[in-house]
Amino acid sequence: MSNSDDKNYVASAPVAPPAMDVEGQTPTPETASGFGVSAITRRWKREDFLKRGSLALRGVALLFSLIAFITMASNKHGDWKDFDKYEEFRYVLAIAVLSTLYTGGQALRHVHEISTSKQLLQPRTSALLDFFGDQIVAYLLISAASAAVPMTNRMREGADNIFTDSCAASISMEFLAFTALALSALISGYKLTTQSQI
Repeated sequence: MSNSDDKNYVASAPVAPPAMDVEGQTPTPETASGFGVSAITRRWKREDFLKRGSLALRGVALLFSLIAFITMASNKHGDWKDFDKYEEFRYVLAIAVLSTLYTGGQALRHVHEISTSKQLLQPRTSALLDFFGDQIVAYLLISAASAAVPMTNRMREGADNIFTDSCAASISMEFLAFTALALSALISGYKLTTQSQI
C-alpha cells in the first residue's frame, strides 16, 4: 500500500447484521411494536369479521326463533291437543316471540350499521346492549325449552302424534336459537372487553 492510500483508510469495527425474526425477515419499527399499518388493517379485518359473524349468528337465532314461534302458535288440533291449555307451551311461545323481536331488532340494527357505517348507539352502549341482551334472551330460551321437555316426553309416552311432534320441533328450534345466541354472547363479550375505555 502506498502512503496516499493509508491516509484515506479508516479502520472500523465489524458491524453485526440486523436481528432477524423467526420467519427470517428483518422487523421494521412499525411491526416490532405492533402499531404499524399492518396491525391496524388486521384489527379492522378482525372487527369486520366479528361484526359480520355477530350478524350471521343473530340471523340464525332469528330464523330458529321464528320457526319455534310459528310451529307452536299453529299447534292447535282440538281437545287436549291445544298448546294454550299447557302453561309450559305458552311459556315456549312467549319466549319465542320475545326472542324473535329481539334478534330481529338487533339484526336490523347491525345491517344498518354495516351498510351505512354509522352507529345508531354509542359504541359502549351498543356493546353493553349486545352483551346483556344476548345473555338474557339466551337464558330465557334455554329456560323455556327446558321447562317444556318433561311435559312433551310424558305426552309422547301416551300418544305420539302431530301435537307432540310439533311441540318437540318447537322446543328443538328454541335449543338451536339458544346455541346461536350463546355464541353471539361470546362475541359480544369479546367486543365489550376489547373496547377502548372512553
